[in-house]
Amino acid sequence: MSYSDIDTPAVLVDLDIAEANIDKFQAHCDRHGLAVRPHIKTHKLPMLARRQIEAGAIGITCQKVSEAEAMIAGGGIEDVLITYNIIGERKLAHLRALADKVRLSVVADNSVTVDGLSAAFADAPKPLPVLVECDTGAHRCGVQTGEAAVALARHIDAQPGLVFGGLMTYPPVGREADVQAWLTDAKQQVEAAGLEVPVISNGGSPGLWRAQDVPVATEYRIGTYVYNDRSLEALGVCTWDDCALTVLATVVSVPAGDRAVIDAGTKVLTSDLLGLDGHGHVLGRPDIKVAGLSEEHGVLLADTIGLRVGDRVRIVPNHACVVSNMVDEVQLVRGEETLGPEPVAARGKVT
Repeated sequence: MSYSDIDTPAVLVDLDIAEANIDKFQAHCDRHGLAVRPHIKTHKLPMLARRQIEAGAIGITCQKVSEAEAMIAGGGIEDVLITYNIIGERKLAHLRALADKVRLSVVADNSVTVDGLSAAFADAPKPLPVLVECDTGAHRCGVQTGEAAVALARHIDAQPGLVFGGLMTYPPVGREADVQAWLTDAKQQVEAAGLEVPVISNGGSPGLWRAQDVPVATEYRIGTYVYNDRSLEALGVCTWDDCALTVLATVVSVPAGDRAVIDAGTKVLTSDLLGLDGHGHVLGRPDIKVAGLSEEHGVLLADTIGLRVGDRVRIVPNHACVVSNMVDEVQLVRGEETLGPEPVAARGKVT
């Protein structure tokens, strides 16, 4: 099978590049004595999760319970952290069943979530570790102060079926010193309250090469690094040669000398901009701008487009994680060798 045999639009994953990305960051963290806990929201493939474990990761990170269920179904995954406030009886029932299959830990930033977890795990044979999520400056979820972290840690520790598992944060980009100071203060306050802090979980792909600059952390969570994308290239943390996921598209129209239309629109490339101009980078044609998307069409612009109907292009998307969730399967390749399709096992697992 060759690229010409792949029907488009298609999402290609170059395993040589993905595996090199996995090994490179694992080696970086090994040098700095930092555990790696990759976030599988990017690839959603059990085969790559197992490859990350084989490289030295201590476990995986998932965002949703259903996502975790899909990842462990194929075996080989024994340790899962879910970094999301889990609310609702159905989700909690699934979480309770999941705990019988793997070493499981979760996070919370409020007492309502904690109380629901306790109700689900009060009769469990082993307590569920719950980490306190901390807002260290990214302004998403998380307690706002060290004092609030202490209060929630104490609440966790007092609940049947639960044990305080540590601290967790999704950090602001480029502010490692602030994150280090915030987490160090919170850790000291929690310890002063008589609780141990066995885990401090930090992480995000934009700061991967500065993971060691938050030495109070014990582990680093990272997702997009496995594929990389245009947003990370723009931040200078990878090159185009490090981008394992591309969208293969066919030119279906060339209505003008400066314009071509491809068969990949928002249903493949997605509408994510992440502050960038345009919707992707055309490999080998930096002069082309992916200027606009509708559902099934992508508009390419250049001073001289130089493309014909039937030509194919490969595009590095702005945000690889959401592209993974757009298709039922990806096409695995190694360089110019095509290996065939791989189902995206955790696609659509958003509950």
